[in-house]
Amino acid sequence: MQKINNPWAGIEGYNCFGCSPDNPLGLRMSFAEDGDYIVSSWQPGGDFQGWVNTLHGGIQATLIDETAGWVVFRKLHTSGYTSKMDIRYLKPVSTADGPVTIKARLINQKLSMAFIEVRLYDSHDELCADATCVYRVYPRDVAERDFHFRDSK
Repeated sequence: MQKINNPWAGIEGYNCFGCSPDNPLGLRMSFAEDGDYIVSSWQPGGDFQGWVNTLHGGIQATLIDETAGWVVFRKLHTSGYTSKMDIRYLKPVSTADGPVTIKARLINQKLSMAFIEVRLYDSHDELCADATCVYRVYPRDVAERDFHFRDSK
């Protein structure tokens, strides 16, 4: 597995809730590449509960969405936005255990639409949520000009 350097770290105004390492209220996610997959390991804590010792479903959706976005950045070398997310919550995720793992991969691309499969596993490697995310992707020149896209390779 190869760690991905965040190409936006240190840019003034970059404060992404999902992946900015400098957002004190954010998730501060980091990513690695493992073959076709983009992978993130993230430690849930009490500040992200929906119920006692249970990770909030909206935080799970954010983890899933952010990892899918990094598939677009890394595998398609552009940026885009979430058009649709279909999530199945299969099992509660404890905030009192170890880290969760999120794995995502591109499953199809049609014109400007990217279809991404994402799975969220608990610290016991049990599947807790799975999703299909659909991203509208920009041509690279538009991503660079209008959305501060910087290739992470």
